[in-house]
Amino acid sequence: MPVADAPEDDQVRQTYNFAPGNHGLVYRADVPDQGAGAGGGSHGSREGAGEGKQNQEEEPDDVEPLTETRYKLQAMKWGLVPFWTKRNPDYASVLRTINARDDSLAQSGGMWNTMKQKKRCIVVAQGFYEWLKKNGGKEKVPHFTKRKDGQLMCFAGLWDCVQYEGSEEKHYTYTIITTDSNKQLSFLHDRMPVILENGSDALWTWLDPNRTEWSRELQSLLKPFEGELECYPVSKEVGKVGNNSPSFIIPVASTENKQNIANFFGNAKKDMVEKEEKKEIEEEETEISKQGVKIEHDEQESRKTMEQSGTENNAPLPLPTLPSATAGSKRAHETHADDDLSSAKAAKLENRNGPPSSAGSPEKKSGRKGRSGISNGTKGSPVKTGDKRQKITNFFNQ
Repeated sequence: MPVADAPEDDQVRQTYNFAPGNHGLVYRADVPDQGAGAGGGSHGSREGAGEGKQNQEEEPDDVEPLTETRYKLQAMKWGLVPFWTKRNPDYASVLRTINARDDSLAQSGGMWNTMKQKKRCIVVAQGFYEWLKKNGGKEKVPHFTKRKDGQLMCFAGLWDCVQYEGSEEKHYTYTIITTDSNKQLSFLHDRMPVILENGSDALWTWLDPNRTEWSRELQSLLKPFEGELECYPVSKEVGKVGNNSPSFIIPVASTENKQNIANFFGNAKKDMVEKEEKKEIEEEETEISKQGVKIEHDEQESRKTMEQSGTENNAPLPLPTLPSATAGSKRAHETHADDDLSSAKAAKLENRNGPPSSAGSPEKKSGRKGRSGISNGTKGSPVKTGDKRQKITNFFNQ
């Protein structure tokens, strides 16, 4: 979408817990503060303020349609404050105008009358939160909804500009239009924001500043979203306005969520297994040392590992290293890629008493059996005679 102007970076900041009163990003036609079709004049007066009568703004008679439309991004405050407001409203008043129902726009007159004709906009967001009520409303579970294709959401909205009495500062605010929920979100709430497709004809029709009269065509755009959405429960910490974290939009059950209790115990188990493996290696090296064999580790040895693909990818493989003339020979069973001991520790054995062999490696018999290529280092029960269970290697040799 074309953008002729955009706010500074410090005017709009990324947040994962956007609340009423925050400044969001709004996309609209670059028209005067009085709205589309208005000249350079000032706002008209509100007729019957406080009496529920129709709100109108004066506009010149000789209005010409725009020949070239420019669009811009602008930082605006969430919670629309109408142009006729004289004093800065309190927070409770702002909460009442964060949304505008589509059926209220279908009625003639009302507080949205001027905005729906001349001040239509798009509110840009990654998604939105809604709370699922459980146990008769006693429990509320936050859910995050976003587009399944990962694109940004374009909410249909209305904007306005107000200047309070005794102040020269202009305040730009907006509201998001809601409609009936689609089938995907009906379990969550009976209302949802009106979402327009990015770059669609419906979006440009909604933003067209030359349409200064409310019509059935504009009203027909306010309908439930027909595309695919993704909705899932998230952390309850998002319910506190002061909190802000990228984890708020991560599913509670996701492995990426550090607050997931299942992940907590999973990481603890992983640490425990690593400690046990390290302990086994240290014990084996101690036993070998007691037999008069000195263990030296190559200082230039790479301990990096790589992921392997296949049916048995539970453990990473060591990265292949180039042969070195000075590194000496390693134990025979360390050349096997699937030996978990050699993957973790690469050692050189040197006979303290005997002379070196012609191959450069000692011929020391430790009396220990070689480690299995599929063993994880734990002691298991020996296979009894007549036991119908077979080794996994037999299965792959069939």
